[in-house]
Amino acid sequence: MAHRMMHETLTDIAVITEASWGLGQALALALVRRGIAVAGIAREAFTAEGVLSVTADVRDPVQVAQAFDQIRDRLGTPTILINNAETYPDRDILDETPDTFMDTLRLNLGGAFNCCHEALPAMVARGSGRIVNVVTFADISPAPLAAGYSVSKGALRILTRALVADLGDRFPGIVVNDWIPGTHSPRKGIPDGVDPAVAAEWGAALALLRRADINGRVFLQDREHLSPRSLRGRVKDRVLGRRQIRIRL
Repeated sequence: MAHRMMHETLTDIAVITEASWGLGQALALALVRRGIAVAGIAREAFTAEGVLSVTADVRDPVQVAQAFDQIRDRLGTPTILINNAETYPDRDILDETPDTFMDTLRLNLGGAFNCCHEALPAMVARGSGRIVNVVTFADISPAPLAAGYSVSKGALRILTRALVADLGDRFPGIVVNDWIPGTHSPRKGIPDGVDPAVAAEWGAALALLRRADINGRVFLQDREHLSPRSLRGRVKDRVLGRRQIRIRL
């Protein structure tokens, strides 16, 4: 009954993957505090106040389809998708096997695609929606012992651009972004990383930002990330009086 009342009074329904702990759960709670109905997908059931727990392995498209059916039955049609699920195995490239390497891609890239595949038809029918892919710069400068992670996260960034390329002109109300929250504790055992609760406030603000002009842009922590400009480009901007303005969350 509570979920049905939530569906009747709220217009936005968010789905967050890997919502059972860390950044994912912090994102879910941050959106709940903003009055959003939230479903969290995780491989095991979890408890978080105000969040509908849905069990699924996002690697498996059948489980993802069943999870979205459950969300639609309990809350309604999702309008926001945050692809947060990832795995980061420490594994030397010489110890990788085709199975272990592809398993990392199945989660970090395939999981995001599976969820997009389920969420997009309703967004297209409605003409609006938000997709936020949680990414890193690992593909630009891969760390040792992180081949699968670096490749999969780079591919996820390309998926974002592909979504914008296919949908941007036809459905400008569907806004897709990459978000880099920064290394957050306790991820990888780093004690001084960004507090997930702090990062989640930035991510929630981004998920609720619906400006069509931000489609495809990359956000780093709490602001837009601007690609480095060449000297020639900077000079041209100065001559023409153009100034790049970063969007703050």
